[in-house]
Amino acid sequence: MSKEKEAMFYTPLPDGKLKCNLCGRRCVVAEGASGVCQARTNKRGVMYTTAYGRSCSSSVDPIEKKPLFHFHPGARVFSVASPFCNFFCRFCDNWVISQQRTAHQTEEMPPSRVVETAQRYRSEGISYTYTEPTTFYEWAYETARLSHGAGLFNTFVTNGYMTPEAAEAISPYLDAATVDFKGAGDPRFYAEVMRVPSVEPIYTCLAALKKHGVHIEITNLIVPEYGDSEDCLRELASWIQSHLGPDTPLHILRFYPSYELIDVPPTSIGVIERGVRAAQDAGLRYVYAGNVPGHDGENTYCPKCRNMVIRRSSFAITGWSLTKDMKCTACGEKIPIEGHLHGQVSSRGSWD
Repeated sequence: MSKEKEAMFYTPLPDGKLKCNLCGRRCVVAEGASGVCQARTNKRGVMYTTAYGRSCSSSVDPIEKKPLFHFHPGARVFSVASPFCNFFCRFCDNWVISQQRTAHQTEEMPPSRVVETAQRYRSEGISYTYTEPTTFYEWAYETARLSHGAGLFNTFVTNGYMTPEAAEAISPYLDAATVDFKGAGDPRFYAEVMRVPSVEPIYTCLAALKKHGVHIEITNLIVPEYGDSEDCLRELASWIQSHLGPDTPLHILRFYPSYELIDVPPTSIGVIERGVRAAQDAGLRYVYAGNVPGHDGENTYCPKCRNMVIRRSSFAITGWSLTKDMKCTACGEKIPIEGHLHGQVSSRGSWD
C-alpha cells in the first residue's frame, strides 16, 4: 500500500503553491515542500498526505484515559496514531512519536485493518490519539466512516486546531472529541512554549464541533511557572460555560516533567484543586482533577444533591449510582452522559 494519498482541503495558488485548509495554520506550501506538520507535501501542484495508514503506535485503552468521562463509560477503545503534529509543545509527554515527525518507524495499517483489529480486541470504539489526529485526517476520516458501518464509535483526542470545514466533514462519523488546552489558552504561553501563533482557531473548531453534534470534553494542562494563570483558567471556563454549555466536562490536568521541561516540578495538588474550584465558580457543573490517581476529583457527583454517581480510580470505574437512563439514584437528576455503562462495577451499597 502506498504511504501517499491525495490530501483533502487544499486550494491551488499562483506559481504552483498550495494553501492547506486542514488546520488553523493554513500553511502555504511551495512545490516540493511540506507544511509545518510535515504530514502534507506539495508534489507537482497536488497536495499529498504522507500520514495515511502509517501507524506509529496502537493500543487498547479504557475510554477514561482519553479522558472521556461522559461518553460510553467503561468502554474499550482501540487507539491509533501517526507520527506527526502541528504543535511544538516543549512539555509533550508523547514527544518521541509526535516531535520526531518522519524519523519515526511506522507500520502500514489501512482503515480496514484498524477496524478489524478493534473488533478482534473487542473494542467498542476507535480513538485517534497520542499525536495530533488532524495531521492524519484522511486516514482517520476513512477509518471512521468504515468503523461506523461496523457499529463502532469514533473519538478524537486533539489540540483543536482543525478548520471548521474539516470539522464539518468528519462530524457525521466523529462521535466525541477531547480537546486539549494547555495553559488555559494563554496566547503568550502558546506562542512561546508551543510555537503556536494564535489560539483563535481552537475556539472556531470547538464551535464547529458543537454545531455538528459532536460530544465534547475539554482538558487543561497546568504547567507550573509557564502556564498556570488562574485568571486565564477562569476565562477559559467562562467561555466553555457560555459557548459549549455548563454541562461540558472540564478536566484540570496535573503536569509531570517531560521532554524539554524536565526541570519543572509537577503541578501541586493545591493548584489543581484551586483550578477545579475556579472552573466551578465560573458555572461549570462537571470539573475533574486529572492525572491525580485516587483523588476525590476523579469522581462524578450529582450537581443537585452531591451524591457520588460514578466513582473512579485512575482510569477504572469502581462504583456506579445511576439508573439505566443516567439519572441520579438519590434525587433523579439527569446526568449528561452519552451511551451506556460498559462492563460491570459494584453497586452503590458496596462503596464503603
